[in-house]
Amino acid sequence: MRHHRSSRTALRRVAGLLLGLVLVGFGISLMARSGLGLGPWEAFHQGVGRQLGLPLGTVSILVGIPVLLAWLPLRQIPGIGTLLNVALVGTTTNGGLALVPVASDLPLQAALLLVGLAMFAVGSGLYLGADLGPGPRDGLMTGLHHRLGWSITRARTLIEVVVMVTGFALGGTIGVGTVLFAFGIGPLIELSLRVFDPHGRVLRRRDPSGPGCVPAEAVA
Repeated sequence: MRHHRSSRTALRRVAGLLLGLVLVGFGISLMARSGLGLGPWEAFHQGVGRQLGLPLGTVSILVGIPVLLAWLPLRQIPGIGTLLNVALVGTTTNGGLALVPVASDLPLQAALLLVGLAMFAVGSGLYLGADLGPGPRDGLMTGLHHRLGWSITRARTLIEVVVMVTGFALGGTIGVGTVLFAFGIGPLIELSLRVFDPHGRVLRRRDPSGPGCVPAEAVA
């Protein structure tokens, strides 16, 4: 009986991981097609793509690999979710860009932007809540959270603002959507994690060799 429960739990976690990653990738493509500005990481990927002549999703895959090096001082541990993130998010983004046309008027642009942002946040909560390993970029967020005791909101916002500025310097598309994402995605992911990670596996975990264990909500 216990074996069957464990198997069902494992299947739910894998299903949440896969669905979450697909939602993240498709959400990115919707934000791109809104024409109101890419998310900071996507603006960075776009800037790199313009320099190298590569599509957005392909750059997302390639950049994810060296970003893993930044995990070393944060002592993050990759998992199957890390590998699948690198492969699925970029692939789904390319597929979404092929399926969804560019928005032609402001109401549709705003709808694509908001739906894409919501999909990204829900997808992030689903796949991170599966606790099978964060993606390269999300690992920076959770690493700062675990090692320094920062809230998910604070860690993610800092990362997004730095990446937004860098993406702009490389020629990426910056707009109202970029700014909205940079300052809004951290709180939305933290909210999504509280829904899809009710036991606090992600929010409350701390590296034993890092700062003392403190509740995430107690950190400004």
